[in-house]
Amino acid sequence: MAAASEAQRVLVYGGRGALGSKCVDYFKSKNWWVASIDVTENAAANANIVVKLSDSFTEQSEEVTSAVDQLLGGQKVDAILCVAGGWAGGSAKAKSFYKNCDLMWKQSVWTSTISSHLATKHLKEGGLLTLSGANAALSATPGMSAYGMAKAAVHQLCQSLGGEKSGLPGNSAAVAILPVTLDTPANRAAMPDADFTCWTPLDYIAETFFNWTNGKNRPKSGSLIQVVTEKGKTELVPAQL
Repeated sequence: MAAASEAQRVLVYGGRGALGSKCVDYFKSKNWWVASIDVTENAAANANIVVKLSDSFTEQSEEVTSAVDQLLGGQKVDAILCVAGGWAGGSAKAKSFYKNCDLMWKQSVWTSTISSHLATKHLKEGGLLTLSGANAALSATPGMSAYGMAKAAVHQLCQSLGGEKSGLPGNSAAVAILPVTLDTPANRAAMPDADFTCWTPLDYIAETFFNWTNGKNRPKSGSLIQVVTEKGKTELVPAQL
């Protein structure tokens, strides 16, 4: 389905996951044209690009890039929200260490890398690119080494995108969110006895992205923004590196 020329447009990379689906629904409720990029379709989106699981990063990235080129047909988007990702535990000693590293790299680094390149091609001037980091990856993560390593790479990428000659359009911003724990069905199932008042609601993230897209309280490009929830109240705190 082609994008309407006058519509405000957003690409949601990971648009079928818990946070991605919330972002699709939220932006749709504001009458935006929304495209989802994921391994399965999101029926609520205006358009879908289905990613083929691949052993090769270059194959996957070229396929997604070509599909987005064809979908947009030269039109620009106001925002690209990369909310793809996942979690895996285990130290460097774990039997699953190599497997987990491969999975985390594919879920977080591949998606962030592709989203960043798409932003250089398709983002409007003054547009927004968000990446998904992790608060835990600001320091050592010995019990989840693969996860911490991948998320730290996303942090570095975001900081690089905020620098001169990053390739992003003028006045646009790349911002990474660094949540502690998101309040998703999967997390609740995995940790049923946790204190949910210190988990961040997905609605809060979607609304924050919408505000940033419209220039409201948007951090400067390259920022790493910790998302901290305590006793049901969420705050955005710039990471001090």
